[in-house]
Amino acid sequence: MSGEPTLVMLIEDNVDHAELVIRTMENNPIPTRIQHLTDGETALDYLLRRNNFSEPSSSPRPHHPFRPAPPRVDGLEVLRIIKEEEELRSIPVVILTTSEAEKDMTHAYGNYVNSYLVKPVGFEDFSNLMKDLGVYWLGWNKQLRA
Repeated sequence: MSGEPTLVMLIEDNVDHAELVIRTMENNPIPTRIQHLTDGETALDYLLRRNNFSEPSSSPRPHHPFRPAPPRVDGLEVLRIIKEEEELRSIPVVILTTSEAEKDMTHAYGNYVNSYLVKPVGFEDFSNLMKDLGVYWLGWNKQLRA
């Protein structure tokens, strides 16, 4: 791993939920930088380097997108596009959601999500999940860097 922090894209429309994820990730022992985007359409602009994100220097490829269900462009559509684009498909995608619905999980895994996690209700459980998630995806997991 290089000396630069791992870039994590967080797609979350709820500012309070985003802040919770960001704060728990800041406490992770793996150096991390969070790129928070509030909707799927903006996330696709960023990933595909369109509109305000056309310069590669202002839109570096994330190492991991965490994708709660964003508005405007359906989150599963964002996942589908990421996994269809050759230059994006190697980016691991983790869905962090409140949905335990089998149809949602089936759809996510059918579109090649790398991990589907259901948010625990309690703060301590959520913090522990984020810590474990960070250690696994940002520390132990080996991946190609773009």
